Amino acid sequence: MAFSSFLGRVLFASVFILSAYQEFNSYGVDGGPAAKALRPKFDAFAHQVHSKVGFQLPDIDMKFLVAGAIALKGLGGILFILSSSFGAFLLVCSLTFLYEIEVGFSSAQFFQALVLFSLL
Repeated sequence: MAFSSFLGRVLFASVFILSAYQEFNSYGVDGGPAAKALRPKFDAFAHQVHSKVGFQLPDIDMKFLVAGAIALKGLGGILFILSSSFGAFLLVCSLTFLYEIEVGFSSAQFFQALVLFSLL
């Protein structure tokens, strides 16, 4: 039973680790294609936060945001394989915050999806 639990953790974490590896290989000097695709989505997200909350997000260079996503996925996947709850927390943070920026839900849809996700 312990082996099947370990195998399941490895298979689940391999999705995140391989995604981080792929983004790392295409990172380049300017953040790669992920940073170019993320810029308009992040600007829309920052505008939505400013219009709903009234808080202006600082101007963030996309290569640092992509590097943070790579670190969250890679470190979270490795720690998840080692049965660390902190690794699972990093993966959930990666999915929660970056998914909102990439997909661009409205705030009601995002919080509804977040509540449903937390019930699992």
